[in-house]
Amino acid sequence: MASLSGKTIFLTGGSRGIGRAIAIRAATDGANVAIAAKTAEPHPKLPGTIHTVAAEIEQAGGQALALQVDARDQDRVAQAIAETADRFGGIDVVVNNASAIFLAGTEATPIKRYDLMQEVNTRATFCVTQAALPHLTASAKAGRNPHVLVLSPPLNLDPRWFGPHLAYTISKYGMSMCVLGWGEELKDDGIAANALWPRTTIATAAVKYALGGDAMMDLSRTPDIMADAAHAVLTMPSTRTGNFFIDDEVLAEAGVTDLSGYAVTPGATEFMPDLFL
Repeated sequence: MASLSGKTIFLTGGSRGIGRAIAIRAATDGANVAIAAKTAEPHPKLPGTIHTVAAEIEQAGGQALALQVDARDQDRVAQAIAETADRFGGIDVVVNNASAIFLAGTEATPIKRYDLMQEVNTRATFCVTQAALPHLTASAKAGRNPHVLVLSPPLNLDPRWFGPHLAYTISKYGMSMCVLGWGEELKDDGIAANALWPRTTIATAAVKYALGGDAMMDLSRTPDIMADAAHAVLTMPSTRTGNFFIDDEVLAEAGVTDLSGYAVTPGATEFMPDLFL
């Protein structure tokens, strides 16, 4: 099986949930992982900080760099990218995982929420990748198979994905449009740009608090399915670019067809489909 051993990954929003799972999975290969997220002190309701995840990365066999970063802050992003490259000698992978969610119609969406989603989702994805590009280009020239991975859905102009939560959809599709653009722009530079999205809801704080509480969690899969799918994508040749991958399809291609181990509820056969699919 292909490995991320010795690769350096810059991952946004990795203090919990899917980002944390992706980081720890990469660490089991011996990867270097920079966790760039806002949470440096324990949250009263949510588990995990950049420091707890860094400890888990090192326990799993990787090297970690905990960076307190607000991905909306262009200067701090540039500084964090530089710190990562200085510490590990370069950057081979960028995972744009940071995301904000607020599901409401137009009248019920405060502009500050609209701005937050555009800034954390689309703008930060663009900003982080832009700052990392010189290092990804160097990685490509060194034959190190560089990747940009964005946690965003396939583009789908069906009105049902816009009507109920227009602002959120715009922000997530903005991330996906970055993938579409970079897949074309960067293909001749040897840098892959792909998106990954789950078939079902994933048991994260966002699902619990934004989509339906514990009942929704029971109908979800664990973040490990996204971590394993991300690993499969990041170890593909960087000539595979501009794709909108779905977790179970990626795993099936890798030979993993029994997904029962990812169910939050043991033995579950019915799951809640994620948005945009």
